[in-house]
Amino acid sequence: MKLSIVSPVYKAETIIPSLVERIEKSIAKITDDYEILLVEDCGPDNSWRVIEKIAATNSRVKGIKLSKNFGQHPAINAGLSLAKGDWIVVMDCDLQDQPEEIEKLYSKAMEGFQIVLAKRSNRKDGFLKKLSSKFFFKVYSYLTDTKFDNSIANFGIYDKKVITEVLEMNDYIKSFPLFVNWVGFNSATVEVEHAERASGKSSYSYSKLLSLAFNTIISFSNKPLKLFVKFGMAMSLISFLVGIVTIFRYFSGEISVLGYSSLMVSIWFLSGVIITIIGIVGIYIGKIFDQTKGRKPFVIQKTVNYEV
Repeated sequence: MKLSIVSPVYKAETIIPSLVERIEKSIAKITDDYEILLVEDCGPDNSWRVIEKIAATNSRVKGIKLSKNFGQHPAINAGLSLAKGDWIVVMDCDLQDQPEEIEKLYSKAMEGFQIVLAKRSNRKDGFLKKLSSKFFFKVYSYLTDTKFDNSIANFGIYDKKVITEVLEMNDYIKSFPLFVNWVGFNSATVEVEHAERASGKSSYSYSKLLSLAFNTIISFSNKPLKLFVKFGMAMSLISFLVGIVTIFRYFSGEISVLGYSSLMVSIWFLSGVIITIIGIVGIYIGKIFDQTKGRKPFVIQKTVNYEV
C-alpha cells in the first residue's frame, strides 16, 4: 500500500462525506493505491453510522470505532497502528486541514524527507485563540525541552519508519506532535492554506487544552521537578543570607523584639511552597502508577472494512 490517510473523528457527522470526497479527489493525483482510516472516538452524534454507510460502498474507507472517548491523540495512535501505507498522512477531520494540500506534502517528501509538516502561517482562528496558542507553545516548548511552532499541528505526511518508532513509544499519555518531534528523522515544513472549520465548534475547550498540556508535560518531562529543586536551592541561599544579617543585627543591638508579621508571612509562604512541591511530586508518582499498570491507551470496539 502506497498511502494511508488517518483522521480522528469526533462530532463530525456532517463533515465526513465531504472529507472523504475531497481526500479521494486529492489522492487521485498521486496514486490509486491508498486507504482512508477514520477513527471514530465515541462521539455523541451519528458519525459512526455515516462512516459505516460510506464504507459499505467504498472499500478504501476503513472505519475504526473506539470503545469510549479516549481523546484525539489515542485515536490517532489507533489509526496509525492499523495503517498499512508506506507513507501516512495524519489530518484532523474538521477540514481546517485541507485535503488538497496532501499533494504538496507528498511532493516535498519525495525530495528525500521522512517527515513533512504542514505549516499554517495564516491560521483561520480568532485573535484570542492565536495569541493563547502562541503563549501556550512557548511554555510547552520550555517545559518539555523541545521546539514547537504554534503554526504546526498534527497535519503532515510521515514515512512508515517514523510511525513505527512513534508507536514504539510506550508512554501512557499520548501526544502525537511531541512524539514526532522526539523521534527525529529528516524533516521539512510546507506552507499550506488553513480554512475555517466546516461545521460546529472545536471539541477542545481551553480547560481541555490545559489538561492535555499538563498531562503531557508531566508524562514527558521532569523539568518541573528540576525547576522546583532550583527554586528550593535559591530559597535556601536567600534564607541563609537573611539569617546571617539577622544574627549580625541582633548582636549589634539593632533588634530588640522579633517581628510577628515577618514570621507569619515566612511560615505561610514556605508552607505554600512545600505543599506545592509535594503536590507536584505526588502527581509524578501518580503518573508512574498509571504507567506501571500497563493499560492500553485505547480499545477498538469494532471496525468496518478492516480485520483486527
